[in-house]
Formats: sequence, C-alpha cells, structure tokens
Amino acid sequence: MMDVLHGSLFLKTPKIFSGKEYSVTVNSKLVVITAGPCQQEGESYLNLVQHNVNIFKFIIPNIVQYSPTCKLFIVSNPVDVLTYVAWKLSGFPKNHVIGKGLQSGFCPFLLLMGERLGVHSSSCHRWVLGEHGDSNIPVWSGVNVVGVSLKNLYPALGTDADSENRKDVHRQVIDNAYEVIKLKGYTSWATGLSVTDMAENTMKNLRRVHPISTMIKGLYDINENVFLSVPCV
Repeated sequence: MMDVLHGSLFLKTPKIFSGKEYSVTVNSKLVVITAGPCQQEGESYLNLVQHNVNIFKFIIPNIVQYSPTCKLFIVSNPVDVLTYVAWKLSGFPKNHVIGKGLQSGFCPFLLLMGERLGVHSSSCHRWVLGEHGDSNIPVWSGVNVVGVSLKNLYPALGTDADSENRKDVHRQVIDNAYEVIKLKGYTSWATGLSVTDMAENTMKNLRRVHPISTMIKGLYDINENVFLSVPCV
C-alpha cells in the first residue's frame, strides 16, 4: 500500500487505504477479488479449485457483511468456477457478480492478429468466448479489421486448410499465460491493466462490451447455472 501511495501523484484517485480487517471495505461499490495461490508451472487452472473455494467461503460473507449492495468482480482462478461460487455464497443477483473471464484473453489475440496483418491491434476485432482456460472458443467468423471480414477474404481462416496457419494465433493465446508463469512465476501486469479497465467501465457505466464471465443459463440452449464468457455490456 505504501509503495502505491508513494506514486499516487500520478493516479486519478489517490485515496489509498490498507488493512487486515474487512471493515476497511465498508460501503464499497465494487469489490475486486484476486485472492488465492499462484498457479504453478504446468499446472491447470482447475487444480486451484478446492483451495480457492475454501478461501472464498471466508472472504465472501465478510465482504457482503460490510458492503451488502456492492458488485463483485472475480479475478481469482479458475475464474468461471469461482464466480459461480461467489454468486452462491453472496446471495447477490446474478448481474452483481461477474468474473474477469476472457477479457484479458482476447487482448493478446488482437495483438497477435494485428502483428500478423500489419495493422494496429485496436483496428482488429474478434471474440474469444467460453471457458477461461484451455477450452475457450475463437469466433473466427467474427474476425474483422474495421468491418472487413477476414472470413470473407480467407474462407479457410481458422481451419487446417489455412495456408497462413492463423489458428496458431489462438494456440499462442492459450499458451501465453503458461509461458509467462514459466519465465516469471506468475502473471500480473496484463491482468492488472485489464481489471483496471473493467473497473473503470463498471464504475463510470461506459457501456462498453467485454467478454466477461457471467451466468448464461437460458442462453445458447444451456439450462444449467453455468458461468462462462460471452459479450456483455
């Protein structure tokens, strides 16, 4: 806290508090949860489930006690499972509990696609949906550069017949986190910047669309209480 406070001159909101008691969070509008052990090299997100569920059983009731009307934003992994757990433990409405999902996963995809196409990544548009993990789904039909569909230009896009082998970009996105963990021990900056962007979007109601983990029961013929990433305002 002191380290960040010393740089607070450069922040838009320089009010920074810290403490071990949950009372420091009283009447929060948005609570971001990042608690949990670091993923080890080669370890699946799903291996963290039970340990983090036990942590959430302690954290969530304390947050709800001091901020009963807050929004919960879950970053801890496996984020889809833990967003569901937070929703169940909190008793909050489903639109008050969201997970980071693939918000930080689709950013490297845009970066890599931009590099491949020789354009700035902000001019590329595409979605990665589903689970935050190894089984997420790239929506190749939605890949476009300022409205120009790549699928129309290259019908084989994302398939084994693609001579440019662009589906490797999706594999790189999946492997990115594992590579950072291997080299550094953990991921932090990309996730932190992504979460900051999401927090601003939520607090200011900017109405931008993000691929975040949310309750999808009733969508896509799914009838179970499942949290996965889909485009959300």
